[in-house]
Amino acid sequence: MDIGRIHTPVMLERTLALLAPAVEADDAVVVDATLGMGGHSLALLERFPNLTVIGLDRDPDALEIARERLAPFGDRARFVHTVYDGIAAAVRSEGFDEVQGVLFDLGVSSLQLDRAERGFAYSKDAPLDMRMDFTRGRTAADVIAESSEDELRRIFHDFGEERLAARYARAIVRARAEAPITRSAELVAIITAATPVAVQRQGHPAKRVFQALRIEVNEELSVLERAMPAALDTIAVAGRIVVLAYQSLEDRIVKRVLQAAASSSAPAGLPMELPEHRPQFRLLVRGAELASESEQAENPRAKPVRLRAAERVRRPS
Repeated sequence: MDIGRIHTPVMLERTLALLAPAVEADDAVVVDATLGMGGHSLALLERFPNLTVIGLDRDPDALEIARERLAPFGDRARFVHTVYDGIAAAVRSEGFDEVQGVLFDLGVSSLQLDRAERGFAYSKDAPLDMRMDFTRGRTAADVIAESSEDELRRIFHDFGEERLAARYARAIVRARAEAPITRSAELVAIITAATPVAVQRQGHPAKRVFQALRIEVNEELSVLERAMPAALDTIAVAGRIVVLAYQSLEDRIVKRVLQAAASSSAPAGLPMELPEHRPQFRLLVRGAELASESEQAENPRAKPVRLRAAERVRRPS
């Protein structure tokens, strides 16, 4: 496998620049909460020679590749098999009370998309799996087989923002009564047949359904809801967090949590802000930053990214 060819880290230089003021000092620690194949971690370890990186991933394949790729850095690269809402326990397990940086590169990884047998890609026929950790949990085929029509409609609407959610749920229930739906090509065919021709011209009709199933299978939004506050709690004063989100549902969670952390907690009507009400974080970018046009042209996976970042300015008293 040519890892360099299939995995180009998104907004790499911007991410390094945002983390740099917090991680340049000796003995700094960064948690790469979505390690993947280790592209961001590799760059961090090369750029900052005194840095330790704790890489988290739920995908055993990704961890195996990252271990091999980052082996030259010895004990400066640590690895924990966990979902990223387990960040606090992972940091403690490696012997640290707090860290100077946290990086989230959310969404499905290049490894998962490019290995057809994982079932994430609607463009490649494979078993309907979609588990980021293929050793446990329900598959996408299980969700398709076991969910009621109303549950399927909710999944497609809430997690895929799919306008034709009801139509697709109805078509799936009708099709599975005839035969089990176990492969991605079968599901794509059902969705395509249920899609008006005019809508098909607007893009691949299965895109949002596959996104929704992936989010449901991996509980991505509920995990992120827990992971963001947990990550902020691990960050030392002057430490920083950078988050790369690739779809609006993730970005809304990140935006809400960071804005709350960077806002005063003083009750309305107080004549002055007491020190204990001051914000614990400050935002480092205005709104969400996008990848440059040149990066989007070179790396199509950078097109939807939204980057947000913040720095801890104080601990609660």
